[in-house]
Amino acid sequence: MCGIFAYTGKSGKDAGKVLLQGLVSLEYRGYDSAGIFTPESGSIKTPGAVAELKKKVPKKFNGKSGIAHLRWATHGEPTKVNAHPHSDCQGEIWIVHNGIIENFKELKDKLTKAGHTFVSESDTEVFAHLVEEKLKKAKSAKGGFEKAAVAALKEIRGTYGMAIQYKGEPEKLIAARMGSPIVLGVGKHERFIASDASPILPHTKKVIFLEDGEVAVITPDTHTVYKLEGSRVSRKPEEIEWTAQQAQKGGYEHFMLKEIMEGAEVIENTLRGRLIPEKGLAKLGGLEGVAKQLAKIDRIIIVACGTAYYAGLVGEYMLEEHAGIPVEVELGSEFRYRKPVINEKTVVLAISQSGETLDTLEAVREGKRRGALTLGIVNTVGSTIARETDAGVYNHAGPEIGVASTKAFVSQLVALTLLTVFLGRQRGMQPSEGKKIARELKALPAKAQKIFKGKGAIEKLARKYSEARDFLFIGRKYNYPVAFEGALKLKEISYIHAEGCGAGEMKHGPLAMIDEKFPTMALAPSDSVYEKVFSAIQQIKARKGPVVAIATEGNKEIGKVADDVLYVPETLEMLMPILSVIPLQLFAYYFARNKGYNVDRPRNLAKSVTVE
Repeated sequence: MCGIFAYTGKSGKDAGKVLLQGLVSLEYRGYDSAGIFTPESGSIKTPGAVAELKKKVPKKFNGKSGIAHLRWATHGEPTKVNAHPHSDCQGEIWIVHNGIIENFKELKDKLTKAGHTFVSESDTEVFAHLVEEKLKKAKSAKGGFEKAAVAALKEIRGTYGMAIQYKGEPEKLIAARMGSPIVLGVGKHERFIASDASPILPHTKKVIFLEDGEVAVITPDTHTVYKLEGSRVSRKPEEIEWTAQQAQKGGYEHFMLKEIMEGAEVIENTLRGRLIPEKGLAKLGGLEGVAKQLAKIDRIIIVACGTAYYAGLVGEYMLEEHAGIPVEVELGSEFRYRKPVINEKTVVLAISQSGETLDTLEAVREGKRRGALTLGIVNTVGSTIARETDAGVYNHAGPEIGVASTKAFVSQLVALTLLTVFLGRQRGMQPSEGKKIARELKALPAKAQKIFKGKGAIEKLARKYSEARDFLFIGRKYNYPVAFEGALKLKEISYIHAEGCGAGEMKHGPLAMIDEKFPTMALAPSDSVYEKVFSAIQQIKARKGPVVAIATEGNKEIGKVADDVLYVPETLEMLMPILSVIPLQLFAYYFARNKGYNVDRPRNLAKSVTVE
């Protein structure tokens, strides 16, 4: 979600310049603020990009070691005080951190009672104070800093990629990983810590990738890796052949593919700390302040644009079927030009990856003017929609660089599922149903990974159909919106005619388009409307139309009518869109790549639409 970079060396390099250059190469990861620290020159932080930080860093800002950070907010708005690095009470311990400390509130309460003073809203600051507290007890012992850092790491829950510096031992840096990547760079009389290899590659191609539960202690000439419980890890540096740009993409050819392949991790991050499986409950901290109001609402209007709109359509099915609440889904661009009937028992729920989509934002403002309770599902902390809604849920999907949204859509569906359980349990959803949904949600990351392992077959299929000038996508019920999303992905990046259609609507017009040169992608999982979709496939085949089916594993029947079949693992009907969209995303990616197009930057489109 964020970019971290740390350096210690005896090579004669100025740590301040090294760190700033490293941050520039990490900007692709997304940012809302930036900061830098060296023991010799102190700390400078600012909202905005590295360019803003550079304006504030004086020429004499230097040092032999230091840490730096680009923040993508998860707790607290993107302000100077919330920017990293964070320190303890005395300004001795300094931290940069990617991830989420789930138990930060209880730790903060405990440390406050112990006399610690906090200056930010960030969960990361808690860790700096926790190390400070541990260091008080460990200072007299040999290796006190290391022991204090490890003791603190053992007390936190959640995810982290972390670099820690102590002014008392300025040459030494500590890195730790749990769920968020950390790479060590090994140079001559210098060592590096980073969230990926891109800022390291200009200095050295020798790197060590930390694994979850590992800690590394580095000095300019040494590096030691061990597991959190204490056992040493022997791992030789490996030579990276990537360029810096390839490193930003994690070795993938495009950001879009990287972001699709992050789907399993995104599911985990959106769920983290929000499920209580043993009780069948969803805990959404951002909604706690309006929980009583939500219990009294009688209607939800979802407003969104593009991909987020299709996520909202899936949410409509979820919320009506499992939470028993009437739901309407409106395009943000049309909502404020109607005269919607709204009162204090209406919720206007805005869905937006960037949180800045102007049409959706104006729909929120219209809802507020008419007395509605406004909620947001957004990915960007501190964005305008996040600030202007009464309450909401953050995706925690991390920055999405590719213009064609992929992992954000998956995250939005997971967030809508959590919202369904949250509201459903308020309205009579049985604990057994909540538990069933929670169990399946937790199983989704592994099922998504299973689909990714078959991406070679999807690539081959995309080549087979790459000469098509038209493509139809069909689905029903929960997969009806996914058909539209699949068509949108294909048209966005390959520039061919692609359209979505409800499978039941084929005979009301779209069937006229079908011939042997007009292929169809049919979403046909084994659910309550499978037979209806199967019938539509037969109608298409009777007109000689080629069919690619997305089907549930084990369904051999569909192979008798479809020309090609891509299988996805079985799951609950309401959760199937989270899995069924993945083959469509990969198909669109490989289809466009085969044509040689820039899939990350399709023509005429922008990532965040802030104009009407």
